[in-house]
Amino acid sequence: MAPLIKTVQISTKELQDTDVITKCAPRIYNIVYLRVLQYTVLHIFAAYGLYLGITAAKWKTIISFCIFLIASVVGITVAAHRLWSHKAFKATMPLQIVLMLFNSIAFQSTAIDWIRDHRLHHKHSDTDADPYNASRGFFFSHIGWLLVRKHPLVLKKGKTVDMSDIYNNPVLKFQQKHAVIVIGLCCYVVPTIIPVYFWNETFSNAFFINTLRHVIGLHLAFSVNSFAHLWGTKPYDKSILPVQSLFVSLISGGEGFHNYHHVFPCDYRTAEIGNNWLNPSTLFIDVLAKFGLVYDLKSTPENVINNRIIRTGDGSNVWGIS
Repeated sequence: MAPLIKTVQISTKELQDTDVITKCAPRIYNIVYLRVLQYTVLHIFAAYGLYLGITAAKWKTIISFCIFLIASVVGITVAAHRLWSHKAFKATMPLQIVLMLFNSIAFQSTAIDWIRDHRLHHKHSDTDADPYNASRGFFFSHIGWLLVRKHPLVLKKGKTVDMSDIYNNPVLKFQQKHAVIVIGLCCYVVPTIIPVYFWNETFSNAFFINTLRHVIGLHLAFSVNSFAHLWGTKPYDKSILPVQSLFVSLISGGEGFHNYHHVFPCDYRTAEIGNNWLNPSTLFIDVLAKFGLVYDLKSTPENVINNRIIRTGDGSNVWGIS
């Protein structure tokens, strides 16, 4: 069986010396074995959590699992992605605090690190300057990029990303400064203690089932970087890797209309069809807007969308159905 991460002999210095943005140049993968161990243990714990969830957990624990999973998805799709990475809308300070806590439940690094990587991903999509370059295949773009040292071009071009608005955000600065405490409490301590304290769930059940929740949340987000860059339709721009994926939309809170998103990244809907059951993140933002908690929502005019479909699309269905 071929290795999941192939090592190709080329000097690291040669890579560091170049400033040319390459799509998928040969490189040495410097595997971070501690990270491999961490993710291996995390997935073993999650597998045990699945077993406990099926055989031993109380129904209240399963409900808690679902609530925290939904909160974590919102912390990525609505907060880290649409609000902070793309500035697709604005939010009141109290709401930003809540969304920061939701983002901490998700625990996909700190929001600041997530935003920097994502802005770089859009700036140099599917090249060696993209942290999760899908040109290197499914495994790398899904999780492999987290198991190896960053490509030198990612480190170099990452310094060119404008993060001034994020570094000046007091809510995100607080999370970054107190990451161990804030993320630790939100992602593991609180979701574990609640079932134990309020309905006498066993610690083992609560902890391992919450670990399963964390791992599922990770893979839902990872699916946008992998599935939604490799298999699907391209009704808006056939020249790029991002695709429309109905599957990813269903599992990720509406993030699978990815060909649209890469063509119109600042549209708060991340999809032409916007507010519907396939895009609950958009529905959530619309509800928040009715209460005045978010405002200045950006969307792309319909004529601009239609013109782009005619000009550069592949003629496929915008729903991501082949």
